[in-house]
Amino acid sequence: MTSLWLHDAQVPARLRLTPGSRFDTVVIGAGLTGLVTALLLAQSGIQVAVVEGRRVGTGTTGATTGKISLLQGTRAQQIARHHADRTVRAYVDANREGQEWLLRFCAQRGVPVQRASAFTYAQTEAEKAAVRAEYAATQKAGLPTELVDELDLPFPSHGAVRLLDQAQVDPMKLLAALAAEVESHAAPIYESTLARAVHHDRDGDLVITTEHGDLAAGTVVLATGTPILDRGGFFARLTPQRSYLAAFRVNEPIPHDMYISAGQPTRSLRYAPEPEGDLLLVGGNGHVVGRGGSTRAKAADLVSWTQTWFPTAEPIYQWSAQDYAPVGELPYAGPLLPGMERILVATGYAKWGMTNGVAASIALAGRLTGKPPRWAGAFASWRPDELKALPAAARVNSTVARYLSTDWLRVVVNGSSYGEVPAEGGGSVERHGLRPTATCTVDGTTTRLSAVCPHLYGIVHWNDAERTWDCPLHGSRFAPDGTLLEGPATKPLTVFHASEDPR
Repeated sequence: MTSLWLHDAQVPARLRLTPGSRFDTVVIGAGLTGLVTALLLAQSGIQVAVVEGRRVGTGTTGATTGKISLLQGTRAQQIARHHADRTVRAYVDANREGQEWLLRFCAQRGVPVQRASAFTYAQTEAEKAAVRAEYAATQKAGLPTELVDELDLPFPSHGAVRLLDQAQVDPMKLLAALAAEVESHAAPIYESTLARAVHHDRDGDLVITTEHGDLAAGTVVLATGTPILDRGGFFARLTPQRSYLAAFRVNEPIPHDMYISAGQPTRSLRYAPEPEGDLLLVGGNGHVVGRGGSTRAKAADLVSWTQTWFPTAEPIYQWSAQDYAPVGELPYAGPLLPGMERILVATGYAKWGMTNGVAASIALAGRLTGKPPRWAGAFASWRPDELKALPAAARVNSTVARYLSTDWLRVVVNGSSYGEVPAEGGGSVERHGLRPTATCTVDGTTTRLSAVCPHLYGIVHWNDAERTWDCPLHGSRFAPDGTLLEGPATKPLTVFHASEDPR
């Protein structure tokens, strides 16, 4: 599954780390948050470097819808249920500053942007209440939203809340410009360099251990989707979510504004300009990573829905994206641990990273330069009102515990069927002797791996849409050969070679 944005992205490859260097700040992760943070710090005269485990944009940013919107589905009312009005306003102010910074950068660097209205619409009569609640919450937060009774759409709708003059972008074109700008400030970007740990050395520096050696820093920023360090327990404060997208060639007229449904299953739409004609992008069917059954069925359902309402729609690209929802509804941008100002983290954008990610960068850079924005408290990684999120955290982590125990029990009870080979594109988990073993067949090659995620030892599940092994505990993902694709794990799955008999 290849993202529309990645299939022909003009982003040059960069060298991997040459160990032994030292920088004032090292940013781990070369997505939107990582690159904007690095650029802001470099512009302030701080010596900075970026370390990326794969390539620029191959994480969440390269798979996003690219909507740069302050109307974000039903986020305002969700935050308002748990926080005071002033906090919701601060969240909106943060996103507004992130949006303004991003659009200003695009204008200055010639990155194409399409202006469009954003709509949160009701798919059914029952969703109208959520639309009205979002209108009330956004109005109270200072957004000039308006209610709309009728929409000119081919699929069912029952009114919407609308915000004029929002924007959308090709995220890879944006990242290419950001990366070039970062490097123009003599800040290197090291690709294909997986960071695995951070520790203090005798001289007081932080040392980042990577697969290609170490580098030292005064400060480290973790911009990796979910933090790769377990200190702070952010893996227990986030829910990893996966959703599906497809780009369609359509012969009939398509909407040219940005739409997202107020209820489930989510349906998110925008257009993407192409030389051969505008494409229709449709996303949705989100679920917690590693849970919820066949991912292939979820991807197919998205195509089926689109072809129902746009009969000529032909899918030309299909892909998925991962993001993290915070248990307390607000993003985190601040110290990994209370008082630990030298390791900072940014995460928890709940699928609205184009504005939240830039806002988090502004908050982190402000923290490091002594000029925090006035709304920074709404993004604090440790807040007194986080206690209000304890019930939600308890629910999230009780589900994690249930998956941990039931998956191990299932593997133990199922026993061994060693020697059976899954069909092409299939994967299964069995117990071979005392070892849970994940076996898959992809492109004619059968691979046997440890089925135990190296993070907190959950049993991985096969993702039949993307042909990956996904952990249902905290969202780590692995390629068919065990290569790490997504954290919080920092190591691959162990390969069982042909010479080994797991029995």
